[in-house]
Amino acid sequence: MRSFLYPVSSLLTLALLLWSCTPASGPVAHQSIEVEAPFDMPAITVPDFSNCVRLNIVDFGADPDDLEATSAALAAAFEEASAAGGGVVLVPPGTWPSKALHFKSHVNLHLEEGAVLEFSGNPEHYLPAVPTSWEGMECYNYSPLIYAYECENVAITGAGKLRAKMETWRRWFPRPEAHMEGLKQLYHMAAQGVPVEERQMVRDDINMRPHFIQFNRCQNVLMEGVSIENSPFWVIHPYLCSDVVVRGVQVNAHGHNNDGVDPEMTQNMLVEDCVFDQGDDAIAVKSGRNQDAWRLNTPTRNLVVRNCRVKNGHQLLAIGSELSGGVENVLLDNCVVEEGAKMFHLVFIKTNERRGGFVRNIYVQNIKAGNIRDGVLGIETDVLYQWRNLVPTYERRLTSISDITLKNVEIGDVKFVSQVLADPEAPVKNIVLDQVRYGVLSQEPHIHEHVEGFEER
Repeated sequence: MRSFLYPVSSLLTLALLLWSCTPASGPVAHQSIEVEAPFDMPAITVPDFSNCVRLNIVDFGADPDDLEATSAALAAAFEEASAAGGGVVLVPPGTWPSKALHFKSHVNLHLEEGAVLEFSGNPEHYLPAVPTSWEGMECYNYSPLIYAYECENVAITGAGKLRAKMETWRRWFPRPEAHMEGLKQLYHMAAQGVPVEERQMVRDDINMRPHFIQFNRCQNVLMEGVSIENSPFWVIHPYLCSDVVVRGVQVNAHGHNNDGVDPEMTQNMLVEDCVFDQGDDAIAVKSGRNQDAWRLNTPTRNLVVRNCRVKNGHQLLAIGSELSGGVENVLLDNCVVEEGAKMFHLVFIKTNERRGGFVRNIYVQNIKAGNIRDGVLGIETDVLYQWRNLVPTYERRLTSISDITLKNVEIGDVKFVSQVLADPEAPVKNIVLDQVRYGVLSQEPHIHEHVEGFEER
């Protein structure tokens, strides 16, 4: 056997060379994002995966022609990335089929440019049922297409696309008798305090569509750069989360209930530089419904939306009607609604006598929009839709609404500038419209019932 002896200095040089050629690998780091707002906005903490291991799903057996293999590869890569304390799961260019994708902590799903992660339209691929929610009521339902439960340090990034196949979900858009019966059952169970694990909604053709992306009870969440096409239900739903950033995301989803982003009982969140082209509201702020929200007692607080563009949507900013946990400290800044967006209101706050909760400290500024079907600001406190006669009021709680400011808004033709229809027992208080400019007005500029403190500058 030959032996080789090297000087210590040479061994040190060789070690340094090998270290410099090895890809960096380590735990998840963090970035702190400071956000200016007219309220006390904490810095937002998001994960930084730049020093983490990178795992290509092809190396785990992903096959663009094999749904089972690709789903298994994604799950295995997520498992390994999480076990390493942080990892980037790479989806390379191509179209990759997937079943429900369940996150683990410390994982970044990264879609490279040209990559499409296409989610099955078969409801069986979203079972077993998971703890989730339906319009503010907790239950067990089909898994969201992408689902993170009680995770921390999770991200979806890259220039690729997430796409939902819609053949089944599209057939579920109507609300036939079996579906409505299921909704009524869930309403009664929530009102009566039935444990969530007993609210099993995958049965009897109830057909409650899943969210596309739900971060449920998560912390330190980042979405950046990806585009999203189609959705069975709400598109991006941070639920009971803290420290969330959605940046540079494009949404193109024109199905039923396709809100762009639905922050619900979520705190310290930034949405910026996004493009929304969807069939419902662009930003729909929620905080749970009735007894469930009173039990959870978690307001949506400290939300900033800025530098976004809306191509289509019912409202630029909607608050409610599921707002029983309360909504406060919201800033919408420097956004554009394109001409022809078929928008109803720029800002719409809706509630009813069953909700309780509160809405306060809402700031909307530096907005440009084309023609709007109804008006700049709408507030209505008796919005019940089909629920008015379907189910009873278990407990009457009115919503307090106050301190709404719109500043530097330039808009096209409208029916009215503001319409506020409040309950005489709970007047809306302190509305300021500052430099709100509009085109042709077809009705009275301000239609108000039970408003205390209205100022137009």
